[in-house]
Amino acid sequence: MNTKDLEIPATTTETAPSRSAGLAEPATPSGAAPPVTRGRRKAFLIFFSILLLAGAAGFLFWMHARQFESTDDAQVDAHLIPVTSRVDGAITRVYVDDNQTVKVGDPLVDLDPRDFKVQLDQALAQLAQARSMVIAQRPNIPITEVENTTNISTARADVANAAAALAAAQHDQDSAAAKLEEAKANNAKAQADLSRYKLLIAKEEVSQQEFDQITAAAAAQAAALTSSQSGLQSAARVVDQRKAQLDQVQSKLGQYQRTAPEQIAIRHATLQSNQASAQNAQAQVEQAQLKLGYCKIVAPVAGLIIRRSAEVGAHIAAGQQLMQIVQISDLWVTANFKETQLRNIRPQQPTTIHVDALKQDFEGYVETIGGSTGSVASVLPPENATGNFVKVVQRIPVRIRFKPNQNGLDRLRPGMSVEPDVRIGE
Repeated sequence: MNTKDLEIPATTTETAPSRSAGLAEPATPSGAAPPVTRGRRKAFLIFFSILLLAGAAGFLFWMHARQFESTDDAQVDAHLIPVTSRVDGAITRVYVDDNQTVKVGDPLVDLDPRDFKVQLDQALAQLAQARSMVIAQRPNIPITEVENTTNISTARADVANAAAALAAAQHDQDSAAAKLEEAKANNAKAQADLSRYKLLIAKEEVSQQEFDQITAAAAAQAAALTSSQSGLQSAARVVDQRKAQLDQVQSKLGQYQRTAPEQIAIRHATLQSNQASAQNAQAQVEQAQLKLGYCKIVAPVAGLIIRRSAEVGAHIAAGQQLMQIVQISDLWVTANFKETQLRNIRPQQPTTIHVDALKQDFEGYVETIGGSTGSVASVLPPENATGNFVKVVQRIPVRIRFKPNQNGLDRLRPGMSVEPDVRIGE
């Protein structure tokens, strides 16, 4: 066998597989990269492109996130107004129920007013009595003033009359004293004449008739002397009497002058006391009117009724809570930020508020930052002086106010969880 005979079968065996593999790739030209290398290069290119995009997205997100501070420890808050009774009483009617909307002045609860009507009638009667006492006492002041003026004028006239009477008595006393001196002189002359005539009658130098005349004149002068002495004594007693009368009327005048202001002051004090009683009675009337008005309990604010416990027929005490009113028209967010987040938070910064229950975002702004952390304001604040203090990040409440006139604000309720994002900028 030659070589050609041996090569023919070999050629046949090499070409057969090529025909059977009709889907095989064509032969690679010389100098081109293998298909596997190109696939790996493409995969690496896609991976690094995705990685570059993720890095760019992460950088952009970081740049965006650093302009905001957010927390999930936040909720919607509102004023909860307790509705209480200001007087004791029995409930006769309840006008509202839980979740009912009320306006300012809407009736809520009625109490039995009969006891308070009786108290008002009693207070009105006491007021009328007190006012009548004031009316009766008020004229006493001018009456007393007139009486005091009259008494003082009369006493002064009595003093003048007594002084005049005393002067007249003293003048009479002086006249009596002069008459006494005259009587003494006349008596001395008459007695001297009598002594001389006794000598003369003894010598019979005068007649008996002349002696009897002299004797009678001496006796008359002696009697006149005695009468003058008695008149002087009587005049002295009259002077003493007039002095006593003058002292009496002067004392009465001084008494009137001293007591007149005090009597007026007493009248004024009595009138003021009666006026104070009338004012007290007026206050009692006003208090009774207030208590009667408290029997109708109305809504102090507009809002939503919650926690109603008032029932018809129940007897309540003053100060007992009957229900609460939520002021849904005045809502805000209390967001408890970590103290490390407050570095750049300031009032009036714009805020986006996401409400979980509504799946809605609202616009707002930072209103105030709390004055202390929650732990400081707690009933039992932590004691850091025991030696076991562990530093933890505290939270401080920040009040965020909703901007008005937004759709959906009427659906917000206190206690809803929210997530505020405060734009702090750079």
